[in-house]
Amino acid sequence: MATERVGDMTIEELKELIRKTVREETRGFRKLGGKRSVREVLNSIDRHRWTPPPGSPTNLELLREDRDR
Repeated sequence: MATERVGDMTIEELKELIRKTVREETRGFRKLGGKRSVREVLNSIDRHRWTPPPGSPTNLELLREDRDR
């Protein structure tokens, strides 16, 4: 399976990915009867949050690099 980069997606492809992810998460929430606590929801968000790899440029560094082009 090829790895697809978000940077290679069109805006519409990214929107569809977001919609699909939200639908899947909503479906999982409904299966639980909507009875997850706020703590469980926040823990789920933490587990699914993307973290850039070590050594990745910061947002500020990316902005400066773009400005300098």
